[in-house]
Amino acid sequence: MIIKQARVIDPSVNFDQITDILVKDGRIAEIGSCLEAENEDILDAKGLCAAPGFVDVHTHFREPGFTHKEDITTGSKAALRGGYTSIVMMANTKPAIDDVQPLSYVMKRASEQPVHVYASANVTKGLLGKERTDFVTLAKAGCVGFTDDGIPIMDEKLLEEAFVAAKKLNMPVSLHEENPNLITENGINAGETAKKLGLTGSPREAEISMIERDLKLAVKTGAIVNIQHISTKEGVELVRQAKKMSSNIHAEACPHHFALTESAVLEHGTMAKMNPPLRLESDRQAIIAGLRDGTIDLIATDHAPHAKEEKEQPFSKAPSGIIGLETALSLGITRLVKEGHLTLSELIEHMSTAPARMYGFEAGTLKVGSPADIVIFDENEEYVVGEFASKSSNSPFIGQTLTGKVKYTMCGGKLYEAF
Repeated sequence: MIIKQARVIDPSVNFDQITDILVKDGRIAEIGSCLEAENEDILDAKGLCAAPGFVDVHTHFREPGFTHKEDITTGSKAALRGGYTSIVMMANTKPAIDDVQPLSYVMKRASEQPVHVYASANVTKGLLGKERTDFVTLAKAGCVGFTDDGIPIMDEKLLEEAFVAAKKLNMPVSLHEENPNLITENGINAGETAKKLGLTGSPREAEISMIERDLKLAVKTGAIVNIQHISTKEGVELVRQAKKMSSNIHAEACPHHFALTESAVLEHGTMAKMNPPLRLESDRQAIIAGLRDGTIDLIATDHAPHAKEEKEQPFSKAPSGIIGLETALSLGITRLVKEGHLTLSELIEHMSTAPARMYGFEAGTLKVGSPADIVIFDENEEYVVGEFASKSSNSPFIGQTLTGKVKYTMCGGKLYEAF
């Protein structure tokens, strides 16, 4: 196939110009103007952008154990629709991904999908935070990283040992940073909105204290560490300072944290309940500043599907989390690019090139010879958020008009319509 006259944006080589892309045998064969080849399909991409397929390092596909919310197949469809070609699944499933057997199961299911789906494994057995899993065996079986995402690791000595073990394997450890001992009710910031609802909420110190502790361990051990879904300005600053001491420290922001504040809970109720919670405008602005200066190098969705009846429960009983794969690009364009915080190339760097680099994936680039994993989108098209490919529809953005729509996703040279 030849993709004709697209605005080709590749942050990995600082490339941004209108040109053609020739795809052969699942890889990028040539990039240049007026490309021609015999018997090639032509995709007219005039007026559209083509970029390296997005890489999400923080996705919940809920399989095994919670497939009424999402499964690996429906999650992969949501990924395609959002322009994602590589996905790292979190391991807080049932059973947990703490041994070879459940890891092998999810990897087999992953291999059947149209996108590259990778599996993380647990840091601790059963997600209990007491005994470390066998990192070497799990790595040999094919996991790409380690996390107890959703459950903070409170045992400092155990976590340091995990960092040392992961460092030897050159694999990342991703951390959910909320101290449960400081939280009365999760999912909402301990602030004015919580008071209006008669709730106590999650204080910012719950995140700050964990980030501070874990960054010290990261610097000490030199491990590849990803601080997940930052929500506080203090957390951003802690990462900014720690990055001066270690190049292996990474941090991610979710679209909901750079797009919304705690006031969204008043409008959207449980659809805006998440861990860590939406916080203040000053926190939102600090996250945007962190993205702008590279302190936060990753944009991750924390795609967290929940069934309709689960989210319709009273706030204190409803589960935390929202879906995010299908709205991430448009939220990035609407709230970061159009508002002048990031260039389009910088947004793609955060969504594709940098996440691929952290994991060492053969992704995040359109260099000749690289896999033909490409997202093709209209940066100017407006649409109203509504229907989803995901099995769930728990999103506070339903009904909102956003700018930037994925038109096609190509993975391994195979083209899929995303609209």
